[in-house]
Amino acid sequence: MASRPTTASRRGIALLGRQRADATLDRTADPGAAAEAQRTGVCFDIQRYSIHDGPGIRTTVFLKGCPLACPWCHNPESIAPSPELRVLAGRCVRCGACTAACPLGIADGPNLPDPARCLRCGSCAAACPTGARQLTGRTWTVREVLEAVLRDRPFYDQSGGGVTFSGGEPLAQWRFLLACLEAAQAQGLHTAVDTSGFASQRTVLAVAAWTDLFLYDLKVLDPKRHLRFTGVPLAPITRNLRALDATGARIWLRMPLVPGYNDDRANLEAVATFAASLRHTRRLHLLPYHRLGAEKYARLGGADPMGDAPSPTPDAVEAAAALLRGHGLDVHVGG
Repeated sequence: MASRPTTASRRGIALLGRQRADATLDRTADPGAAAEAQRTGVCFDIQRYSIHDGPGIRTTVFLKGCPLACPWCHNPESIAPSPELRVLAGRCVRCGACTAACPLGIADGPNLPDPARCLRCGSCAAACPTGARQLTGRTWTVREVLEAVLRDRPFYDQSGGGVTFSGGEPLAQWRFLLACLEAAQAQGLHTAVDTSGFASQRTVLAVAAWTDLFLYDLKVLDPKRHLRFTGVPLAPITRNLRALDATGARIWLRMPLVPGYNDDRANLEAVATFAASLRHTRRLHLLPYHRLGAEKYARLGGADPMGDAPSPTPDAVEAAAALLRGHGLDVHVGG
């Protein structure tokens, strides 16, 4: 295996990527608006005591918005970039508080309002006494995110943990992500980014300057199948992964194992061959598909695109892991 570039050289490459990413900004944009966009972003959850999003005990910050449309997504509330209203109908006591609070009077107990009319202001959710109505996602400042993350600093220090930025696709809010990463590293925190890798290479290298670990998804290695299943081309993802690997960035590969989509031998062999060709990356986490997202789709007023698709059996997971290990990869199931 080739020697890793030094930390200084990796950061130099990544900082060049950031300068180039900055140069791609729309020159007609309002500079004040661009600065404000860097200071704020839309998050839909901050999860404390996470143990599956990188080393040690971590706090995971979930950024809203994703350009991919994977049918097996277990966080459908992460896909749309703006806040969304969801309803937990079983909690509704039909008290009428939501209707009274709604500026348009269209909040209706256990029913979702017409999305074309709803202002997504959160008034109904704030008025709901049982939490049946919830606004998923709100605007956060970098300072607010950092304050939330630093609450668990003793756990990071004891376990070797830190903060992970996930989504959605965190690179979709790359300016806000960069500002958060810089603020976290200024506090001496270990930083990780959980990503599909679908972004410009300039953006990826810019983010790499402030990222200690990438959790990088590989889903399907056939370009036509990848486009059909995710809605985006494969080439930018593999190209960005090779670029990151060339800088010596620390990367843990992740592969969701989804029956009927990517668990066939041809795809597993393709993933294994590609991963084994990387110079510095050998660790791969196999993530068996689960059905935890099904209820979330209902709360958002939609149907689960996976239907009644099953999770992979333990034997199927172990067989896939064994095949991947046969190519010299350090394979972990879960996490």
